[in-house]
Amino acid sequence: MRRTRILTAVLALTAGLLTGAAPALAAGPGTSGVSVAADSYTWKNARIDGGGFVPGIVFNRSEKDLAYARTDIGGAYRWQESTKTWTPLLDHVGWDDWGHTGVASIATDAVAPDRVYAAVGTYTNSWDPGDGAVLRSADRGATWKKTDLPFKLGGNMPGRGMGERLAVDPHDNDVLYLGAPSGKGLWRSTDAGVTWQQVTAFPNPGNYAQDPGDTSGYASDNQGVVWVTFDESTGTPGSATKTVYVGVADKENAVYRSTDAGATWQRVPGQPTGHLAHKGVLDAENGYLFLAYSDTGGPYDGGKGKLYRYATRTGQWTDISPVAEADTSFGYSGLSVDRQHPGTVMATAYSSWWPDTQIFRSRDSGGTWTKAWDYTSYPARENRYTMDVSSSPWLTWGANPAPPEQTPKLGWMTEALEIDPFDSDRMMYGTGATIYGTENLTAWDSGGKFTVRPMVQGLEETAVNDLVSPPSGAPLLSALGDLGGFRHTDLAKVPPMMFTSPTFTTGTSLDFAETRPDVVVRAGNTDSGPHVAFSTDNGATWSAGTDPSGVTGGGTVAAGADGSRFVWSPDGTGVRYTTGFGTSWSASSGIPAGAVVESDRVDPKTFYGFKSGTFYVSTDGGATFTASPATGLPGGDSVRFKALPGAEGDIWLAGGEAGGAYGLWHSTDGGKSFGKLANVGEADTIGFGKAAPGASYQTLYTSARIGGVRGIFRSTDRGASWTRVNDDAHQWGWTGAAITGDPRVYGRVYVSTNGRGVVYGDTAGGTDPGPGPEPTGACAVTYRVTNQWPGGFQADVRLTNTGTATWSNWSLSWAFPDGQKVTAAWNAEYGQSGATVTARNAGWNATVKPGSSVSFGFTGDWKGGNGKPAVFTLGDRTCAVT
Repeated sequence: MRRTRILTAVLALTAGLLTGAAPALAAGPGTSGVSVAADSYTWKNARIDGGGFVPGIVFNRSEKDLAYARTDIGGAYRWQESTKTWTPLLDHVGWDDWGHTGVASIATDAVAPDRVYAAVGTYTNSWDPGDGAVLRSADRGATWKKTDLPFKLGGNMPGRGMGERLAVDPHDNDVLYLGAPSGKGLWRSTDAGVTWQQVTAFPNPGNYAQDPGDTSGYASDNQGVVWVTFDESTGTPGSATKTVYVGVADKENAVYRSTDAGATWQRVPGQPTGHLAHKGVLDAENGYLFLAYSDTGGPYDGGKGKLYRYATRTGQWTDISPVAEADTSFGYSGLSVDRQHPGTVMATAYSSWWPDTQIFRSRDSGGTWTKAWDYTSYPARENRYTMDVSSSPWLTWGANPAPPEQTPKLGWMTEALEIDPFDSDRMMYGTGATIYGTENLTAWDSGGKFTVRPMVQGLEETAVNDLVSPPSGAPLLSALGDLGGFRHTDLAKVPPMMFTSPTFTTGTSLDFAETRPDVVVRAGNTDSGPHVAFSTDNGATWSAGTDPSGVTGGGTVAAGADGSRFVWSPDGTGVRYTTGFGTSWSASSGIPAGAVVESDRVDPKTFYGFKSGTFYVSTDGGATFTASPATGLPGGDSVRFKALPGAEGDIWLAGGEAGGAYGLWHSTDGGKSFGKLANVGEADTIGFGKAAPGASYQTLYTSARIGGVRGIFRSTDRGASWTRVNDDAHQWGWTGAAITGDPRVYGRVYVSTNGRGVVYGDTAGGTDPGPGPEPTGACAVTYRVTNQWPGGFQADVRLTNTGTATWSNWSLSWAFPDGQKVTAAWNAEYGQSGATVTARNAGWNATVKPGSSVSFGFTGDWKGGNGKPAVFTLGDRTCAVT
């Protein structure tokens, strides 16, 4: 479920990621004298919850409830026990270091739990222009320092589920080891990750590649040194651990050991051959090293595997495989030991795609095993678990499979499984789409059923290809890698299902009819079936179109302003147009295959295209296109353009590449001519949102380099001046696929990321709204702290109209019991005097009908306590608190 991430990264490279960045707010080339303002924004995710592969979960061995998760392209996260959510830790990674959003390994320090380390880098081949790095934090990932490495790391490469490659010595926590790919061997730090040296005594850098003949370098890279495990029984506090085990991607020589703190190394004698050791987990109490083997490096592939137990005191190897290898169609991974009961071991059949993954459990160190599910009478099966995906209902994929398949599946690509070292009942495991977990695991042993639920809230890991925000209906529609796309009617809630009928493996493009926003079209990739779909109810339901001959991928698609016609530029064939809803398509003339297409937002017969430096215009509904005489546009195909709603022929074009034309262009004559904005050095996306108060022209948004600074920018004066709306803590790597403002909410902007989902920002107003109108009728309030950290917290407030009259405005007040202070709010204006806070509606959420609710949120500071307010007042009335 990650192939689309690779394609997105290739697009990222063609979008000019090889450029350098000025380190401060300074004038860049072609932007001399540019003045860039800054605004304070609050940033959240449009909730999807998960959406991608989680190859690693790590619990701290000395502090309860401290856990981390790593993703292949979406950064790292820390578990927040009070809210059962994940906190993103690498949002500070910027455009020029976008590869550092791929996390090859993560390690938490058992001696000093505030310390955490991440080995970062996405690709080892040319797709990622930068080298890898080790990030280190002394405050659990709140802030980081970086050490660049002289080689690349592969957070999204084959073999990324093996590990962990990075490990902290449990006795001398200044000592760390890192296993490198690409034949770079084993590396060590003796100063808590500040500097690194290759362990020259280590004899084997690995030799296994998924496909040695792959000319792209992706599948042909040597997967290298893949895990490091310390035997804590062989050391004392303050001295380096004596015995260290290391796993290598070499089917004949998979496991090495040092008994002198890394000075010398030997192949462990008697070990099995013919497989790769994905994991090596030590039970020091009983003296066993457990190893999970597969015939390939994963995470997709693997047809055979074994589990072995190595007795560290006697040197005896024992095959403890729960299924005879001849009967397997999968490899093993997801290996964990219950630290409260070390004889209890679990492992996964990570590469069992059909009918489901399998989880194995042993309570006698691998002597005997039970399965999470088994057949009663094929194809009927009995599960030891129940699944509850009500918090992420899309995990059923809208499927209705025939037995023995079930929906939702227990998982796939289950390379990470960890039992909480402090709680035998809690277990988490990563899949290709989410993190699942249970909090009553030991019911497995007593004949009951354990409950599996998504434990993924806060972890957002989708790659975003396109975004639209219609003027009515749902505020956000998206086209995503792996999941196709979603319709968000509430940004704070997980949508019930991705787009279906048809379901795309990747959504590539979508558009709506400007004057009929209920008419929506989307295009995407799929393993079989049509690559285009239409909706007449704002994306709630869909009907498949018909593919013209030769279509191999979704490409880009555009809806005419009145929804009567569409233009589609699919992969594999030329540009096509249709009237109606795509039952038949005709070839467009005058425009090359592969052109990016968009529609004019006023004239229903006008469409636009761009390919290789030339802009194209059609005025007959896409039947014929004419090349524009405009010159000076970017010569490559890394271009995104849009026509302004409400203004015929008003077009903005962003894109380019380093070394050529690169920036932002504007046309007011339907593309006959374009003027380049001198104050924008580079731009990769362009979008529009509600005009600023007092302004008549819509607000512009772009992901760009302006004034020498890379960021997300807003202009309320047609690009004459720009305000940066993100900050250095909120950069999200590469943001070059899509951007759009909200036509109903001034200041709101939706930003695409390549692995952190859809992030959206709102202006962080803090002015006192003053006394507001007093609606009549009863009210109820729900106040919930959704996240808390030392000195800070985040809360959500839901205000419900329980009366009989509609409110046209509202103003809610409360007093904090512990003197907390609001620092920023969204979906409401606010003011604070002492402990008393007053929140008033924004312009777009003023109306609240009887029985309806309105929600807003805020962040705040606290000292000493963070108690909940006891009384909420709406005007002069007290609301019921629920």
